[in-house]
Parts: sequence; structure tokens; C-alpha cells
Amino acid sequence: MPTALVAHEGDRFLGTVSVIACDEESRPQYTPWIAALWVEPEARQRGIGAALVEKAAEMAFATGAERLYLLAGAHRRAFYEARGWAILEEDVPKPGMFILTRSPV
Repeated sequence: MPTALVAHEGDRFLGTVSVIACDEESRPQYTPWIAALWVEPEARQRGIGAALVEKAAEMAFATGAERLYLLAGAHRRAFYEARGWAILEEDVPKPGMFILTRSPV
């Protein structure tokens, strides 16, 4: 850690996600975090973001993590909940932000 994953088709960049120690300095007790998910606009709606998050989670759990965390805005909450993430805290670090968590399946 840190680790970054990159999705690509040939030499074309499609997206990325990271696994880092902490993504919210007010919550250092939570570690590790899935962070900085990005999928290029023209590559969205193809499952790339979901695949990146899943692969990052698999890698983090394989290193012995018992629980993962991520920070998301209200507009992304449903995306993560549909993939097995649960709300741990609301309105952190500001209103409309959520800390979500997931354990191995």
C-alpha cells in the first residue's frame, strides 16, 4: 500500500482506482481505503468502475485486511451500496458525504 490499478484497452486509458492507508484524516483508525476511483467519461456504463473497485477490494483482502473503507458523496452512494458496501457514517467530513465499509464476502 499504496496501490493503484489502471484499466485500459491496449494503450487507451479507461480508468483507475487506488488502495491507500487513509482517505479521511479525521478517521485514522479506519484502514485501508479504496480511493480515487475514476473512469473516463466515454468508458462509463460498461462496468469498469465496478470491476476496478472489486479488484482493489480483492487485493486489499488478500493482504489480510478484515474491513475496507471508502468515502463517497450522496450521488455515488447507491453505486457502492449495490455492490455490497454499507454506510458506516453519514455527513463526514461534511454534509452529503458518507463513509462506507465492506468486509470480505
